[in-house]
Amino acid sequence: MNTRELLVILGMTAVTFGVRYSFFVLGDRVAFPDWMRRALHYVPVAVLTAIVAPMVLLPDGTHWQLNWRNAWLAGALTSGLMAWRRLHLLAAIGGGMAIYFVWRVLAT
Repeated sequence: MNTRELLVILGMTAVTFGVRYSFFVLGDRVAFPDWMRRALHYVPVAVLTAIVAPMVLLPDGTHWQLNWRNAWLAGALTSGLMAWRRLHLLAAIGGGMAIYFVWRVLAT
């Protein structure tokens, strides 16, 4: 590792730590505007979608797989449907995993 790479890593560490630590130091002294508070409610959903969507739609990492053999897609659709209909997250996760494993065995 050369000096430039080390400086980049240290800089990214300082920025990340500084941003996160500032919330602890400032605490309730800083009030977010209402529009920002509303926007922050969508962050967890956006992050989860950014993590899950590529894994489900591109299981090999390069090619779209939107067919009946995609066990990831079957499990994700089942999980989403169960979460929407039953509003019970643990049941949706368990159901999606069960369909994924069964689909994986049957489709291969």
